[in-house]
Amino acid sequence: MSASASASGVHGILNAHTRAEALAAMQSQELDVLVIGGGIVGSGCALDAATRGLTVGVVEAQDWAAGTSSRSSKLVHGGIRYLEQLDFHLVREALTERGLLLQQIAPHLVKPIRFLYPVEHPVWERAYVGAGMLLYDAFSWMGGRRPGVRHHRHLSKRQIALAAPSLRSSGIIGGMSYYDGRVDDARYVANLVRTAVANGAYAANRTEVIGFIQEQGRVVGVTVRDVETGNEFPIRAKQVINSTGVWTGETQELVHDGGTLRVRASKGIHIVVPRDRFKSVMGLIMRTEKSVLFVIPWGRHWIIGTTDTDWHYDKVHPSATAEDIQYLLDHVNSVLEDPITHDDIEGVYVGLRPLLAGNSESTAKLSREHVVVRPKPGLVLIAGGKWTTYRVMAQDAVNAAVEELNAGDPAWNIPGSITSAVPLLGASGYKGAWNRRARIARESGLTVTQVEHLLNRYGSMADEVLEIIAQDAAQAQTLPGNPDYLLAEVTYAVTHEGALHIEDVLTRRTRVNIETRDRGVAAAPVVAKILGKHLGWSAAQEKAEVKNYRLAIEAEFAAEKQTTDEAANAIRTAVPNIVEAPA
Repeated sequence: MSASASASGVHGILNAHTRAEALAAMQSQELDVLVIGGGIVGSGCALDAATRGLTVGVVEAQDWAAGTSSRSSKLVHGGIRYLEQLDFHLVREALTERGLLLQQIAPHLVKPIRFLYPVEHPVWERAYVGAGMLLYDAFSWMGGRRPGVRHHRHLSKRQIALAAPSLRSSGIIGGMSYYDGRVDDARYVANLVRTAVANGAYAANRTEVIGFIQEQGRVVGVTVRDVETGNEFPIRAKQVINSTGVWTGETQELVHDGGTLRVRASKGIHIVVPRDRFKSVMGLIMRTEKSVLFVIPWGRHWIIGTTDTDWHYDKVHPSATAEDIQYLLDHVNSVLEDPITHDDIEGVYVGLRPLLAGNSESTAKLSREHVVVRPKPGLVLIAGGKWTTYRVMAQDAVNAAVEELNAGDPAWNIPGSITSAVPLLGASGYKGAWNRRARIARESGLTVTQVEHLLNRYGSMADEVLEIIAQDAAQAQTLPGNPDYLLAEVTYAVTHEGALHIEDVLTRRTRVNIETRDRGVAAAPVVAKILGKHLGWSAAQEKAEVKNYRLAIEAEFAAEKQTTDEAANAIRTAVPNIVEAPA
């Protein structure tokens, strides 16, 4: 590792300066491994390779987690519905990973949550679902690890009425409760990238791969375009890992003969409503004719999702339609006494699942397993899988790269993966800080609720946010339109977490975009001012960023009124999210 990268990377800091350093370092040497894609799996690959002592770089065409990895159901779970499909291996693997994330790798970011499964048939349904949950609990104990959550419980009709008074009383005769995990997916990925950087990786977002470098039938690197400047340059590596999710096909086309693995994009939409619109002490899971529907506790809100339909349009800006939204409302209202209406919706977001293509026409039936292939020497492809099992996916992909590296130079003897024992930045010291939260609030001048908010987003690194406030008390103010996020968090996003645009801050470093009714439009000028100060923007640049963000939000609102994917896509893609450098 270069001296400059070592100095800037030791604390896992991401900003415009460290990005420039990383790009320079990646151009100046041949890397052991280059990872394409900065979602959950690609970031996991970067950490896995870096902690094996390899020289590794990771590039992302958009922002960290800008695609699927920031638009999930926010669940870390085994996927209880996969038991019905007899996919026991996937469930067992996911539950093992859930336990690791909850207890060891990221206890500051992954939290246990309780779900209710209502039952309408007293004998066969209770027995059937109960058996599945018993198996779910059993799988979570396998491997000799504690699951990190409580086991399931059977509930009477009266217990459900007390716990979830918003549920209609007719039809439901009882139910069961069980636990899974919840995560802010985008925040997790940003933290994962920072942890990789702290372990020696080079990381650059807004860096698009536009071609592969091949010599004698072997992939030896890529050509990239810096989206911020428009500059193009090569990055050479002994092994390249393609971890681009729903963009797998497009990336492989750049290799020309880079394999025929097909990934289908399945659209899943979620709506976000205020917490008082569903009175319950736990979340809700219910069956639909196609899949399952979740109502997930999310701070002052509930997240309701999801759908599962093919998407054939722009993958950067997948859009919800009026039909998608109505589908969710119809299904959740079928069990509520007081229906949720369109006026209650404060946020909508859309993600694309990268499903391994099969013969089935239904995306709900496509595999959530992952595959690792080597389509040609020097290139590893990882595709499919679930957010929860990202660490295993990354381990398998890096194993494939290491196998070829060791074959080329047996003297290397590259060690195996250790990421099951590598906590993310902020995890170490988090529990102690949590116990000191009242004291931290007194010393900082914040409320205990605000300190808890910071600890659950940054873990022990909350001290770094508090230091920003200590240097400028005005940074303790909250963003316009949202009572939770502090101005200091915007500053931290640009100085420590690699945010380069308004969208990065309001959509991923914070979740203002889905938690406020105007989706962050009121906050955009304030965010632009802070970003401009640290990124050296002119007044005209700040104005252009704010305008572009506002136009993108207006397009989202308009798209959500359309009845077809085609119409919604045409409206949304007419406005880019960021102002790119000229081609």
